[in-house]
Amino acid sequence: MVSGGLVLGALGFQFLGGLVPCEMCRWQRWAHLAVIALAAVALVRPAWWPLPLLAMVGAAGLGLWHLGVEQGWWLGPARCAAPPARSDDLWGELMAAPLVRCDRVPWSFLGLSMAGWNLAVSAMAAGVAAFLGRRG
Repeated sequence: MVSGGLVLGALGFQFLGGLVPCEMCRWQRWAHLAVIALAAVALVRPAWWPLPLLAMVGAAGLGLWHLGVEQGWWLGPARCAAPPARSDDLWGELMAAPLVRCDRVPWSFLGLSMAGWNLAVSAMAAGVAAFLGRRG
């Protein structure tokens, strides 16, 4: 349910709010879709409950990575940032640059970007799932 809510929220920001996702945002959506799929499998095979938990930890990890890129703590993928002009073909470089950069924060709430919120919510959901899963 958490992953579904996060994906629906992201789609709402995209299609209702006009925020085009960057490459790393899309990766986080795929991670949450994996959580949803693995949770469906775990409903049929309860012993497989750790699989959606691991996918949720992966989603939190992607959120942390993206947050770090936004904050300048580390570099992100090269295709997520505008490359510096290096040649005489400036027009070609500008046309090849991504439209949405991963190292910019297009929206924030209470000081957290969408990547930060993904990290916080995913980590909390993973913690709750781990606690409940260990309890049986």
